[in-house]
Amino acid sequence: MLVFATSDKGGTGRTVTSSNVAYRHALQGGDCCYLDFDFGSPTSGAIFDLPGAFAGVPEEGLHSYLVDGVAAPRRIDIWSESERDVLRGRPAGAGRLTLFPGDRGRGEFQAHPGIVERCIDLLVRADEEFDLVIVDLSAGRSYATEIVLAATATLPDVEARWLVYHRWTRQHIIAASGLVHGKQGILESGAQHGHDLSALKDAIRFVRTAVVDLASPDQAGLRPEQLAWLDVCNGRLQELASRHKVGRTTVLGEIPLDPVLQWQEQLLSDDDVWLHRTANQRTVDAFDTLAKKVVDDSAWIGL
Repeated sequence: MLVFATSDKGGTGRTVTSSNVAYRHALQGGDCCYLDFDFGSPTSGAIFDLPGAFAGVPEEGLHSYLVDGVAAPRRIDIWSESERDVLRGRPAGAGRLTLFPGDRGRGEFQAHPGIVERCIDLLVRADEEFDLVIVDLSAGRSYATEIVLAATATLPDVEARWLVYHRWTRQHIIAASGLVHGKQGILESGAQHGHDLSALKDAIRFVRTAVVDLASPDQAGLRPEQLAWLDVCNGRLQELASRHKVGRTTVLGEIPLDPVLQWQEQLLSDDDVWLHRTANQRTVDAFDTLAKKVVDDSAWIGL
């Protein structure tokens, strides 16, 4: 299964959330690979604690494969190459966790038939080898999005889904809606590339990030007036989201506001919750649940 992760604005937590979903899927026993299609800033290696790929690899990354035509892009086995203790060594029962990094110092590039053909080949081979393929796209109406829309239009037999990330603010709600439903958004561009509009729409869900849980113990220090104000704001955002087609019926998951993710983008492990006590269990649970829902057909029915 292919899952394309995108957002209209930066700072949505798209990459850190997608990386945690990949990690959780592997811990659940599935084989997962992560394609870093954020061509202007391929920094997913930093989240997986891969020092040689913090900002991409020196050569033979996805830029080299798609643009320069090298035979095969480099792949990194995270369980064996990560320098983070909790990631060093594949846990019992876990599936494979593999990163396809971009090239360091390279930028965005336009789609042309040769690039689209190589993208098609890459997606087909990855889909055959792994249970879940997460493709982290550049933010906004990017060339990366155009490339994968053109590629997947020719792959009707390959299951492809889209996750659109946005923070729980007015600006992000409006931006996320525009990325999907607006001028030259995913739906309009997909139709231009030959996608069935109804099928593409059914394959798109939203993920809210940095959501404040008003019932959380973390809010215990707030004054009653502040809690009341937050409740009013939340109600307004719910109404705005509904009007912009980003309401609850289109949401696959919500990621709570978490200090660890605010201060340092990283994978959240069970050790971070129980041993170090730096991460919140509800955030880990949210990642775990999203990883299950992404590949669960029943979770997409009736949304």
